[in-house]
Amino acid sequence: MPQTVFDRKPANEQAAAQSWTNAREESFWLADVGPIPSQDGPRWDRSQTADLVVVGGGFTGLWTAIRATERYPDWTVLVLSMDATLGQRASGQNGGFLEASLTHGRLNGETRFPREIDLLDDMGRANLDEIAQTVERYGWECDFERPGTLTVATEPHQIEWLEGDNVLNDVEVRRVLNSPTFLAGAIERGESAMVHPGKLVREMARTARERGVRFEQATVTKVRPRPDVLDIQVADGLPYRGRRVALGTNVFPSVLRRYRWHVVPVYDHVLMTEPLTDEQWAAIGWNGREGVSDMGNQFHYYRRTMDGRILWGGYDAAYTPGADPDRTRFANNPAVFQLLAEHFFVTFPQLEGVRFTHRWSGAIDTCSRFSVFFGRAYRDRVAYAAGYTGLGVAATRFAADTMLDMVAGESTERTVLSMVRSMPIPFPPEPLRYPLISIVKWSMRRADRNGGKRNLLLRTLDALGLGFDS
Repeated sequence: MPQTVFDRKPANEQAAAQSWTNAREESFWLADVGPIPSQDGPRWDRSQTADLVVVGGGFTGLWTAIRATERYPDWTVLVLSMDATLGQRASGQNGGFLEASLTHGRLNGETRFPREIDLLDDMGRANLDEIAQTVERYGWECDFERPGTLTVATEPHQIEWLEGDNVLNDVEVRRVLNSPTFLAGAIERGESAMVHPGKLVREMARTARERGVRFEQATVTKVRPRPDVLDIQVADGLPYRGRRVALGTNVFPSVLRRYRWHVVPVYDHVLMTEPLTDEQWAAIGWNGREGVSDMGNQFHYYRRTMDGRILWGGYDAAYTPGADPDRTRFANNPAVFQLLAEHFFVTFPQLEGVRFTHRWSGAIDTCSRFSVFFGRAYRDRVAYAAGYTGLGVAATRFAADTMLDMVAGESTERTVLSMVRSMPIPFPPEPLRYPLISIVKWSMRRADRNGGKRNLLLRTLDALGLGFDS
């Protein structure tokens, strides 16, 4: 079978191996800002009833808390985080890309929501603009920037997939970012942004606290309805009480059991380089600071940081058998880090000798339609959002507003969407799930090596709306 460019080995395999072995095994973003405590001030009196209890201390939970104080200033808002520090999971472990798309790209949205894709695209752009306005309004210092995105073709069959007004040939794309692997590219300037995820969590938590939101560390196990209140049961101690509950548990099994088959955890691996020298930057260019991704089924994403590093991640999304994302059999896998390092130096051979200072992996909440879905319970007093599939940094704000619509009993432009009212096809249970995902991943790799041609299994899953993506 033909090989892809990433089946090649770098010129100096030993240097590639040595580049990452001494890297710190932690998220650069979280290490850069330090712990952001979830417990603040005096403990919450559990005999009191909060107007809104938010479960989850990541982007979904923080946006929901902030937007609740903006939309309903009389509400008391309590956030419960299972971790002692906020943003400890996916919110602090991602690449920091904010995409306007709410549907994991236009093509995926057209396939699944053809009648409302134009509206969804408009809402996604408005959502991203509102994030930018919020950053400015509250003075968030989170390295927010909008340099655009560069999509690159590294295989001949990918060239025809490029679209837009700014398609570049091999010479032109290498003037933007110099890599011998680039055969063509396309730049889009208006529908993306980038951020330092750790700083964003810190600033969101600061603003939420300034607006009166309370935070506590607690592991929620169940929500029990009573006539006028909801009991939020926790792993230890008395339950919390709330009139409404918003669940932003991401990859962790939902406390609403009916939704547990709709999300599977897959692990994404990331490397962060040391700061590059002026000479090294001159060798590759990248003066526009665009966020970059290639077009394989197994793709890489990469970006510059404000302090002159390169984040390099993606490619192999490893599934963890079982429902618990804390089962780390495939987390921080040395073989994956080695593969990523080799791919980095194949892409940028002129950077031989660069070292990686941080390496980490994070669990992605993958659903079969690749984009956020929503659930309700207990006469709409409980709302749930999950399934972002790696594109949640911006979409969490949209999800927050949608969940608030639900628990407030409001009919809005969001709540009538088919995207909001429908559910993705659930994944099969084990022991069927692991072999199915494994053969799908094999088929995706095969398609990358076979001119992009999808086999019968992938075409069947496409037709059923059941898929797998990193």
